[in-house]
Amino acid sequence: MSLMASQDLPPGDDARSPADRRLSLGSPDSSPPEAVMLLGPTASGKSAIAMHLADRFELEIISVDSALVYRGMDIGTAKPTATELAAVPHHLIDLIDPSESYSAASFVRDARRLIGEIRGRGRLPLLVGGTMLYARALAIGLDDLPAADPAMRAALDEEAAQIGWPAMHARLATIDPQTAARLEPGDSQRIQRALEIHALSGRPMSELIGARHTHTDAPLALLTMALEPADRSVLHARIAARFEAMLAAGFLDEVAALRARGDLHTGMPSMRCVGYRQAWRYLDDLEHGIHQGMTGPVRRQVFIDESVAATRQLAKRQLTWLRSMPQRRVIDCLATDAPDQVAAIIALACAVPKPVGP
Repeated sequence: MSLMASQDLPPGDDARSPADRRLSLGSPDSSPPEAVMLLGPTASGKSAIAMHLADRFELEIISVDSALVYRGMDIGTAKPTATELAAVPHHLIDLIDPSESYSAASFVRDARRLIGEIRGRGRLPLLVGGTMLYARALAIGLDDLPAADPAMRAALDEEAAQIGWPAMHARLATIDPQTAARLEPGDSQRIQRALEIHALSGRPMSELIGARHTHTDAPLALLTMALEPADRSVLHARIAARFEAMLAAGFLDEVAALRARGDLHTGMPSMRCVGYRQAWRYLDDLEHGIHQGMTGPVRRQVFIDESVAATRQLAKRQLTWLRSMPQRRVIDCLATDAPDQVAAIIALACAVPKPVGP
């Protein structure tokens, strides 16, 4: 499971267009794809399937995860282990410090370069992750949205500190009801971005997202597969179990070390990652002796419940994104033969490389 930042904002039904079909090129009756994308919600088993594919194909993995780019954020992002990184070439992992930012535009630039380099080595580029904004930007181009404005964000954060994010959400509903309807009142990151876009452009974000920005380069032929659960309750159980495993692996110690640096805060994209922002708030409460009238064990359980609930909401948004890709190849991530199904689709669609195993 990747507790990723997920800057994704699910598109509405009206966002579907013929351009989205570029997400699924490479069917048996078309030219071989230039790259394969394996997408899915958190805890759908993307990483495990990717490692299975590496046993059968000559490939290199390109991360499509907005949290894996940060160094020092390993446990809460379910970063590949040192053994996995040594066994298969991985890219776009540990790129920047948590104090820095990485955008969808940066991802598109880096991913296109890597796809060319990997193909030049005679290997298959396999893009794996759940940051759907990145996947969509690579496949159909970037939306023409204004760049982040630190001063504007600071002003919005200051106002939210005074009136609360639910009130900011209510304001968004008056200027961009379509976007507000998709966001929870406490979803500070996405509410802030939508308000920022409106303030900078004078237009609602939903309107700008509908006006697609064209590729500056030729569109890529991508074969896209989506790991989606036939039973969402099983995915929810996986999310809860994986978060408990992260806690056992030292997740709170990881966040405590990040807090102790002194140069990070919860307004940064890195610290807004799901799981990290809840852990930061929990550690703040412990440091200041704030238990909200609860005993220590009860307060800890509230933190766990909040983190799991936020991760479930992330998975819901990711699945909404996937449903907007009508030509994707859907594989039930709960099926025992899901890895073999993915491998069979790749073998059928790709002229090279050929499977190297059973």
